[in-house]
Amino acid sequence: MNGRYLQWNQKSMRWLWLLVVLGVLASLPIAYERFNTEDHTARKVEFVFDYRDLLEISDFQSDPRAFVNDQIKLLKKSGVHSMSVYEATLSELKLSRRIEVFTSHEAMALTQSPISPNENFTYILFAGKEAQERLQPLIAATFTSVNVKTRPWSFKNQAGMIIEMGQEEAMLRTMDPDPITLDMLKSEGFQIVVRLSNRRPFDAVRIDALLAQFQQYGIKRFIIDGETVPGYVNDKDWDNIDTMAELMKKHNMGLANIELQKAQQKGFNRLSKMLGYNVVRLHSFTEKDGEKLTENLTEEELRTRVQEVADRFVLAVKDRNIRIVFLNARAVKNVDKGKILHPLAAIAESLKGPDGAIPRILDAGYTTGIAEKFQPMYPGWHKVAKGFVWLGAVALIALTISYFVPEITLLLFILGMLGSAALYVYSPALFAQGLALGAGTCAPTLATMLAIRSARQRHRTKTGSSLLFAVLLLLRTALISAMGICFIVGFLNTITYMLVIEQFRGVSALHLVPIVLVVLYWLLFSEDSSYKEKRERAKKLLSSYISVLWVLGAIVVGAAGYYYLSRTGNEGQASAFERLFRSFLENTLGVRPRTKEFLIAHPLFLLGAYLCVKYRNAVLLILIGVIGQASIVDTFAHLHTPLHISFIRIVYGLSFGILIGIGYIIVWEIVARSWRRWTPLLLKGS
Repeated sequence: MNGRYLQWNQKSMRWLWLLVVLGVLASLPIAYERFNTEDHTARKVEFVFDYRDLLEISDFQSDPRAFVNDQIKLLKKSGVHSMSVYEATLSELKLSRRIEVFTSHEAMALTQSPISPNENFTYILFAGKEAQERLQPLIAATFTSVNVKTRPWSFKNQAGMIIEMGQEEAMLRTMDPDPITLDMLKSEGFQIVVRLSNRRPFDAVRIDALLAQFQQYGIKRFIIDGETVPGYVNDKDWDNIDTMAELMKKHNMGLANIELQKAQQKGFNRLSKMLGYNVVRLHSFTEKDGEKLTENLTEEELRTRVQEVADRFVLAVKDRNIRIVFLNARAVKNVDKGKILHPLAAIAESLKGPDGAIPRILDAGYTTGIAEKFQPMYPGWHKVAKGFVWLGAVALIALTISYFVPEITLLLFILGMLGSAALYVYSPALFAQGLALGAGTCAPTLATMLAIRSARQRHRTKTGSSLLFAVLLLLRTALISAMGICFIVGFLNTITYMLVIEQFRGVSALHLVPIVLVVLYWLLFSEDSSYKEKRERAKKLLSSYISVLWVLGAIVVGAAGYYYLSRTGNEGQASAFERLFRSFLENTLGVRPRTKEFLIAHPLFLLGAYLCVKYRNAVLLILIGVIGQASIVDTFAHLHTPLHISFIRIVYGLSFGILIGIGYIIVWEIVARSWRRWTPLLLKGS
């Protein structure tokens, strides 16, 4: 039985490779459907300014209303055609100059009339008849709903009202958005985006009426204000959220998903799912970001920062499927200049100035307008294609392990199919992510191990052109690594990953595991030797004496590894110099290749493949090249990046990597030949 199994195991290698190829081919039409979704739907980009921020800045001006009017005209001229309006509060109505608010003590001082010392109410005076007619019913209904009494009040023929609640608490109460502001912004030609919170008790009748009002204003989408979506109670009670979704669909409302949040808003995923993922991604330019444009800067420094902001917006749209750019700003006290500054003019410059964001976004094939959702297609044949992708992924994982323990390849494939089937029953999402991560990790690992074998074979034969061999080996290795891309795209092609409602976990593992496996393969498994010899070699390595030099080397490698991993994934950090270099590449090429690929990994791989004819240990440079191979796959693991952008990035990385690698080879040849020429003369002279 053992002999028969080994025969089947040996024959299975060819069939497993066939399954891998079939899986790759099956993933290509799935990838094409995703490309069509990204390239032919949701091509409108919406720039939204926070109207509340504008009110807060105006509070520092000598003529607040004139300031607001001037700035909304500037913003509209600069390409901002949408304004964000929050649920109203007394604080915001006061900023809008629609009401004045007083405590009981302030009202007593104002009216010169005694008020009970036990009273702690809120007094309001309306700025005019329109404010009274439109806001008094709104305010009264809000406080009546929480059992707080209100009554009319006036001072010198100016209408007002009394709210029987302390001012601090009353100022926090949310109500429907200010209708006067909605009318004004609509009359100015702005599209309105509403911020809705979960601060009020959920009332389906009230929400229905509110969304109907929004629909009359042409509002298409709202952004969650706070940590929970309207109607959220807990992770087990979804009744209110399901009702909210039905009302939103009734009134044709969608959501926006804010990128780079510390945590997704509670209930957001459920609400998005019930809406059929009528969701767009939103990039937030925060108040803190705006402050950087108000610092003590020279004109040149300010122009540089404005350009960086423009680059940031363009990159967000092109590289991360952002369809709403949300702009914030605030006033800043500048002691050195003795002024209250704000970044509104600089923000406007970043949008429509020389080399501004909006003209560049238009040049890239987008238009400005109301953001629309992606419209993915999931035809019935996807299930059949994904079946082949499943077979291919498990086969690829089994083949990779076969380079370490070949005898268990067939067994691993069978167990892998059974285990992954059980995982699918337990959690389809975990099944897809697990196999995508496994195949994505194994592809660059297998590609580099095959490259090491080819380099060793090349060292033994010493035939042909070394440069041609090196270039072809790099391209072949990249092509094998690209199989991991196909499996990741094939498994994770749903809209939830494009919108980052779900995230592909394990990006750091995708970077680190191939390096560990390839080094392990090089140390113990790349030579034809028995398991006993491998064990002896491992034992010898583990029992080797450790010198100070080894410790220092380990520290350097560990620090490099930590830096490498700290910069991977969506939250990786880059230095200021690297951000500047990235910006240069992005503006020059349109799509930025990855630095570690074209400057380090690919050139060193090419140099190692070139030198392996003469030097056996040149394979160490090919080992470093596994970083570039893992990076190729990782580029497509950023599922919110359009496929064609990732593809261009890889092509640029290989193209420039080959050119720079040839430069490394030329430098090596010059140094080596000079060494061979001058060393004998120097020795003879000495």
